Amino acid sequence: MLKHCLATEAVMKALARHFEEDEHIWGLAGLLHDLDVEMTQADPKIHGLKTAEILREEGYPLDMIDAVKMHNEEATGLERTSLFQHALAAGETITGLIVATTLVYPDKTLASVKARSVVKRMKQKAFAASVSRDHILECEKIGIPLPEFAVLAVDAMKEIAGEIGL
Repeated sequence: MLKHCLATEAVMKALARHFEEDEHIWGLAGLLHDLDVEMTQADPKIHGLKTAEILREEGYPLDMIDAVKMHNEEATGLERTSLFQHALAAGETITGLIVATTLVYPDKTLASVKARSVVKRMKQKAFAASVSRDHILECEKIGIPLPEFAVLAVDAMKEIAGEIGL
């Protein structure tokens, strides 16, 4: 879980730079978005809500809290609508596809992964079947075509490959 959150932080920082948003806040959203996974036992009916409550109590910005809460739409019954919400949903989800792609490479290192391979794997529904392609494709709702989004995410994760063991 820690490696997933670190990867999501890296992708969110890259997205913040792309959109000229607050890199610190967007990075924190990525780092903390799954803070309640163990507390809620990843129950999709409540996951994200506890984290939002903790972040609110600690005084984090409302747009960050909202994005964290909305990364799991099932808990809220609402649809994502903001740039931040879509970015976090797409950004945290593509990390799983990138990790799965890395692990099928002979050397199992992120340095070998090409963004086009991630896009190719995206089309293979049986590959990393638990990764929501719909969530990843929310990158297009914020104006980033999938191939460009894959480059951004892979490059961001390569910067922290040592930290995430890839």
